[in-house]
Amino acid sequence: MSPVQAKSLSSTVPRMETIASPNPRRWKALALLAVADFVVVLDATIVNIALPSIGRDLHASNSELSWVISAYILAFGGLLMLGGRLADLFGRRKLFIVGLIMFGLASLAGGLSTSIAELIAFRALQGAGAAALAPAARSIVTILFEEGPERSKALGIWAAVAGSGSVVGLILGGVLTSSLGWQWVLFVNVPVVLIAAALAPGLIDESRAQSTDRTIDWTGAILVTGGLVAALYALVRASDAGWGSVQTVGLLALGGGLLALFVWTESRLASPLVPLRIFRLHQVRGANIAMVLMAGAMVGLFFILTLYQQELEDYSALKAGLAQLPLGLVLIAVAGAAGPFTERVGARRVLVTGLVIFTAGVAWLSRIPLHGSYLADVLGPSLLIAVGLGLGFVALTIASTAGVDGNDAGLAGALINTTQQIGGATGLAVIASVAASYTHTAHGPAAINDGFQAALIVAAGIAAVGVLIAATVLPGRSRPRPATAAVAESA
Repeated sequence: MSPVQAKSLSSTVPRMETIASPNPRRWKALALLAVADFVVVLDATIVNIALPSIGRDLHASNSELSWVISAYILAFGGLLMLGGRLADLFGRRKLFIVGLIMFGLASLAGGLSTSIAELIAFRALQGAGAAALAPAARSIVTILFEEGPERSKALGIWAAVAGSGSVVGLILGGVLTSSLGWQWVLFVNVPVVLIAAALAPGLIDESRAQSTDRTIDWTGAILVTGGLVAALYALVRASDAGWGSVQTVGLLALGGGLLALFVWTESRLASPLVPLRIFRLHQVRGANIAMVLMAGAMVGLFFILTLYQQELEDYSALKAGLAQLPLGLVLIAVAGAAGPFTERVGARRVLVTGLVIFTAGVAWLSRIPLHGSYLADVLGPSLLIAVGLGLGFVALTIASTAGVDGNDAGLAGALINTTQQIGGATGLAVIASVAASYTHTAHGPAAINDGFQAALIVAAGIAAVGVLIAATVLPGRSRPRPATAAVAESA
């Protein structure tokens, strides 16, 4: 090969990042990154319990209040793939800090909102900030810790902290709303993320993909963002518009068409937004499919459980939040210990075990009677659900990065976050529709409870499909990918 050919080849083939000596500050950096991601996950649920107070204060209808949640989900889920790729190309620490600042300022402005329109706009800006910082944070973790036992331990800690965000959001939302007012479910983010942004330069080294080509595939960005937003919007609004409505069917068709066009476009570009090679990794592909199902069942069951406790059991917002405390504590404990265990026995075994336990817990919860007892009917299945989720989150987090080239770390982080959002939105739409269908022909607490039970059976079925996927699609235990030196550029 001539020197000219060699140079041409080196500029087009993605190069592996050189693995340097471990960062001595990596465990402190992990704590910072996990806390930042915890806030992102927390914000998906902390506002839920505050919605009635927001409605009264800002004179908002139920339809307008739903957009306080939807705006965050749509911006976050729609922009994740772009955020992950920008982190790989232009600097993961840089995008992490930008995302933190955007998230913090949007939280401050949202808490100061004087109208529902302002709040919805700032929630969308929060989602955009989350789409920048979340994949950047996850990819930095995979760069800080080499694949193997240490990364598994780190990702176990990461999953324990981040995975508890949804549950803690319910608890903290109730406490803050009851004691200080709904504005504080947003204000609480501000000092956390701004302190994290100030500490990040001293704890995290900059990293980016080792490529000379920094061009942005704007066509791909528009197609994937448009496709995801259309699909997520259709799913989020399906329970109101109806699954067979022109809106739902049309938007799902539009989203599917844009995403199909996106895949075709990416396969023809030299520098795509999403290099399709990442989908050739069986671990990554299997982990993302399983995440869709686990997230769908999880988000749906938390939605139903919260409604059951507040609508049928007359729990206050604070009591409903505190009722999730045992689940949150067990989830954190299990996930924190699951990293080294997953490294020893393999992600597939841990994931299958976790999903089986999770499915059993949801199935048990589906038997909740009208005016049941928390200790007899809710606590036991909640603890099983916590164990299953703790094992599942760690296994999926580890599997989603296994064998991924350092150049694609941000992309892998964005991908697993995106499938989690899609799964959550899909599961919530399906499960909420099942619950609502029981009140179309009958009314009263008994009909509502029948709907909740049927919805939880569907959630258990979704989780059971996840068990089959994890057992058949996810490969068995694989050896860590050996470190590969960067391809040197020819002179």
